[in-house]
Amino acid sequence: MVRYMAKEISTETAQQIAVEYLKKRKNTETIEISVVEQKDKVWIIRGTCPIDLEGHPWAEKFELIIDKKGKIRSTDFALL
Repeated sequence: MVRYMAKEISTETAQQIAVEYLKKRKNTETIEISVVEQKDKVWIIRGTCPIDLEGHPWAEKFELIIDKKGKIRSTDFALL
């Protein structure tokens, strides 16, 4: 997991953390980020990524919560 030591991370850094995490966890290079917002001192990253379910391609939506230090606090995944 990537951690950044700045006081607070930027929008671009939060998005980069999410993309790197998803590439490793979902084993894909295609990550579509739709929303990057800061709320209550955390970053909320939402989007979609492709997954393979028993040989069939599907889209999966995700939401990651990243704290101000760059640590992923929670993840949520659901099929579209």
